Amino acid sequence: MPQAALCRAEDSPGDKLPNAAASFKMSDLDSEVLPLPPRYRFRDLLLGDQPFPSDDRVQVEFYVNENTFKERLKLFFIKNQRSSLRIRLFNFSLKLLTCLLYIVRVLLDNPARGIGCWGCTKHNYTFNGSSSEINWAPILWVERKLTLWVIQVIVATISFLETMLLIYLSYKGNIWEQIFRVSFVLEMINTLPFIITVFWAPLRNLFIPVFLNCWLAKHALENMINDFHRAILRTQSAMFNQVLILFCTLLCLVFTGTCGIQHLERAGENLDLLTSFYFCIVTFSTVGYGDVTPKIWPSQLLVVIMICVALVVLPLQFEELVYLWMERQKSGGNYSRHRAQTEKHVVLCVSSLKIDLLMDFLNEFYAHPRLQDYYVVILCPTEMDVQVRRVLQIPLWSQRVIYLQGSALKDQDLMRAKMDNGEACFILSSRNEVDRTAADHQTILRAWAVKDFAPNCPLYVQILKPENKFHVKFADHVVCEEECKYAMLALNCVCPATSTLITLLVHTSRGQEGQESPEQWQRMYGRCSGNEVYHIRMGDSKFFREYQGKSFTYAAFHGHKKYGVCLIGLKREDSKSILLNPGPRHILAASDTCFYINITKEENSAFIFKQEERQQQRGLAGQALYQGPSRLPVHSIIASMGTVAMDLQSAECRPAQGGCGAKLTLPAENGSGSRRPSIAPVLELADSSALLPCDLLSDQSEDEAMPSEDEGLSAVEYVKGYPPNSPYIGSSPTLCHLLPVKAPFCCLRLDKGCKHNSYEDAKAYGFKNKLIIVSAETAGNGLYNFIVPLRAYYRPRRELNPIVLLLDNRPDHHFLEAICCFPMVYYMEGSVDNLDSLLQCGIIYADNLVVVDKESTMSAEEDYMADAKTIVNVQTMFRLFPSLSITTELTHPSNMRFMQFRAKDSYSLALSKLEKRERENGSNLAFMFRLPFAAGRVFSISMLDTLLYQSFVKDYMITITRLLLGLDTTPGSGYLCAMKVSEDDLWIRTYGRLFQKLCSSSAEIPIGIYRTECHVFSSEPQDLRAQSQVSVNVEEREDPQRATGPWGARPGPGGGSTQGRHPSSSDPAEHPLLRRKSLQWAQKLSRKGSRPRGKAPVAAEWGSQQRGSLCRHSERQELSELVKNRMKHLGLPTTGYEDVANLTASDVMNRVNLGYLQDEMNDQQNTLSYVLINPPPDTRLEPNDIVYLIRSDPLAHMASSSPSHKSSCSNKLSSCNPETRDETQL
Repeated sequence: MPQAALCRAEDSPGDKLPNAAASFKMSDLDSEVLPLPPRYRFRDLLLGDQPFPSDDRVQVEFYVNENTFKERLKLFFIKNQRSSLRIRLFNFSLKLLTCLLYIVRVLLDNPARGIGCWGCTKHNYTFNGSSSEINWAPILWVERKLTLWVIQVIVATISFLETMLLIYLSYKGNIWEQIFRVSFVLEMINTLPFIITVFWAPLRNLFIPVFLNCWLAKHALENMINDFHRAILRTQSAMFNQVLILFCTLLCLVFTGTCGIQHLERAGENLDLLTSFYFCIVTFSTVGYGDVTPKIWPSQLLVVIMICVALVVLPLQFEELVYLWMERQKSGGNYSRHRAQTEKHVVLCVSSLKIDLLMDFLNEFYAHPRLQDYYVVILCPTEMDVQVRRVLQIPLWSQRVIYLQGSALKDQDLMRAKMDNGEACFILSSRNEVDRTAADHQTILRAWAVKDFAPNCPLYVQILKPENKFHVKFADHVVCEEECKYAMLALNCVCPATSTLITLLVHTSRGQEGQESPEQWQRMYGRCSGNEVYHIRMGDSKFFREYQGKSFTYAAFHGHKKYGVCLIGLKREDSKSILLNPGPRHILAASDTCFYINITKEENSAFIFKQEERQQQRGLAGQALYQGPSRLPVHSIIASMGTVAMDLQSAECRPAQGGCGAKLTLPAENGSGSRRPSIAPVLELADSSALLPCDLLSDQSEDEAMPSEDEGLSAVEYVKGYPPNSPYIGSSPTLCHLLPVKAPFCCLRLDKGCKHNSYEDAKAYGFKNKLIIVSAETAGNGLYNFIVPLRAYYRPRRELNPIVLLLDNRPDHHFLEAICCFPMVYYMEGSVDNLDSLLQCGIIYADNLVVVDKESTMSAEEDYMADAKTIVNVQTMFRLFPSLSITTELTHPSNMRFMQFRAKDSYSLALSKLEKRERENGSNLAFMFRLPFAAGRVFSISMLDTLLYQSFVKDYMITITRLLLGLDTTPGSGYLCAMKVSEDDLWIRTYGRLFQKLCSSSAEIPIGIYRTECHVFSSEPQDLRAQSQVSVNVEEREDPQRATGPWGARPGPGGGSTQGRHPSSSDPAEHPLLRRKSLQWAQKLSRKGSRPRGKAPVAAEWGSQQRGSLCRHSERQELSELVKNRMKHLGLPTTGYEDVANLTASDVMNRVNLGYLQDEMNDQQNTLSYVLINPPPDTRLEPNDIVYLIRSDPLAHMASSSPSHKSSCSNKLSSCNPETRDETQL
């Protein structure tokens, strides 16, 4: 290039051509351009923008190999999906046209007019059945019209040219492979003769088997379907293709046989097409009537050949079809796009599908009426097991559940499930995996894959480990298993049976469980279990609309009094936060969303005011107090009468047990005839005085101006603040009681002294409150959520229980760093199945023991055997430490029946029958009548799976549950606690009056009752319908030597009690309610005609029971000596250990809640504990009832609280602990 430029510059004189002059001038102008300054050239060098001469640029063309004529033809005929599809469709149409032209030729052909070649003399031939000679002329020559011949020649020419072109384009070096293909041979047979007839006219009437083109049409159809599926990106079409191939094969066999027999029989009886078709159908169906038969051997030979071909081809096709069908059954096929666009469906993604998980999901999901038309598409990578397959074949589920085998990480499988059209996607973790972290990682990847494929599909994700929740924060709803589990187990220690309360709330039920049972407690317990959380806009609500502009507490009380609904929280229109019991200073607005507990939602409720008025008039007839002044409905009378009206019975109350009818009466006055203490009315608007939680059911106040020494000390030692070190990302910050200075890691070890202290056992620490022991395998991050609710700021300092973590493995540094800021939190290495470890961690000084399910035992070779070790260990601990309250977590809910298993206990067997009956009735809560679950002593995390399912309809359920468990704290939102009803508090009488007392005094909202009853059951193993019960004092039947102490010692003035969690009355005369129930039970027995027992048989039976008790006394003594000897061996003091033989009454009640009294008491005695959610206002309060409360946030109005209101509470009611009551002093 430079040399050429130089030559042009030298050879450019002025006498050259104008073109040369012009070129010279242009080059001269180019050479006159001044160079850039050096700084710009240096910048271009650094930035890489240095210009290159335009002459050095070379244009490069790519894929030039595709520009050849052959490649362009190949692209059009073969490679391009849409053009090749059009070509194959054209080819398929040509083949069908040739078959149609053949049928037309047969119909126009008449052998009677003569047979011969084109232009030759025609001859008539007659079939002679007696002669064996065959006239081949009718087989060789046919009659073909000129027009028909022209059309067939044109079609044959086009087909021939297309075939040759495709042979040329698909040539790969072996021409013989192309030539000897069946399709090529058939093509030549059906096209070349027609082309030859163009050049040799006599052959125009030559027979050509054009009907064989049906096989070429079948081949073209297969290729066309494949191209069509490629064009529309449909990949799962093997089943459709196989069915199509089978159908076409059958059609081609019948068509070939029909046309072949018809043509060959031209030399025989000259059958028409319809007769030949009839013969083929009869022959291939193996019927063989014999009315139509081929007469000559060529046609007979053709029939034999066709049958042989059918016997070879059809079984192969059917085998392939059956194989694909079985594979489709395993993989589940597809969910069609048309169905996805016209129907509603949700997708369930799981690692492995077990029958329990499937039934929990289906029962909970389809429990809602508006979800009945939804379809459930299950996407699982494993093959469907036998149990799941059997369930999905039930008509109830087979029409609504579709199982697809596939992975959520494949877009192909997500497309099969039509994830982008789904209403929701549920992604569940496999909790039975040995490595739960790996299971979470799989869940995270599934969630990411679904979000990437269908970003608009709502995601409902279940995660196991709290540290992994951060990765799925983008999901619409997330439930962390370990967070909820540990928080619930922690609340179980201070609010008994919280696990049962939450489980019943998050399960959908109609409250029909146990309604056919003769047991009163089962009917009431089952009815109250139907209560759930619902929501409604304040302005649209019939329940709460009239309370617009009034306080939240006023609306909650009057809503419960008038309609029986429990208002627990609300959400402002301009806020996303849900507030539980925001307090009396919160004024309701029409735009607020109200959350309430009720049997059903308000939209499904009817209000029958006229019926109430008629019942009121009938019930009050003859009572001068209410005859004249008003004829308003009952709810209006109650609302206007104030305090006295709360004593009225509901107009729809059930008949009394004694047989009297329903009527509205005032309760009897106290024995002395004095008036009951009054209850202040609930104000519409809060007054200026601050409302603090206090002892609500007593008129007297206790002066707490002088705190105890330990309380004053704790006030100095502890501070309130947020934990400085969170063990994982995403934990909700909670204000807690903290140490001013972090404790050294060496001081966290309970059983080993250090340079800071020399304590080596729990006794040496001198704890004022009893211990809470948690037995876990490892100190995971979820265990942090067990500590936080027990150290929350609203827990009184003097009621904080020491927490001991009994760990199988040593905790890591990260976990110790997170817990070292909390007061009275210790750990110890040991196992729950080791007696020495239990004694060293201070189990004899503990009030609660929580046994957490171990991850290493969650998977077992045999199903449901994962809980075997845990169950046996808990049974052992109950025998060794009867006064201990143990809460156990199980892997499988069905194993809770072994927590109280007694082979000879007729009542347990009757409860088992009741559970089976409820399960047969389709109940979601068939396990609810098991005594351990009802008492809150056993829990399985799988029971909370319904929380995620229910959030599809109620998107607020996860938030409300986390607020109740203390996992989340929202400014202004209340918290869950409990308070105990003592004997002196029974003047309040009913739950409705209790509701008024709580709302008017401290603005607390009760939501339920935890009740413990004493019962005596028949010893005969009968059905539960024949069982009898009585609410009497168990101590009346005890040994007089053991009846010296009170059955349930009341807390002393200091509020402490060492008699257990559920004390009861010692004298039946002090409790008219218990005594009246005893008489009613006796009357029922006499009416039922039960088997009479004389005094002598009763005495004999009682004597035998006493002898059995004496025989078992030695066993209890042996257990006691075993424990004492181990304590002495370990150097532990034995003064704190009570002899197992001297069980207190409260100890017995603790143990009997789980049914472990076969060795301590006779089998006729038992107690029951159960939860009543939102009971009716007329529910009578019983001694030792524990009331669940939602207490307003103490910090919400702390600035307006007066210091004079700090201590105005009494100790008659204990709260948040059966012995003591929460009193928040800030």
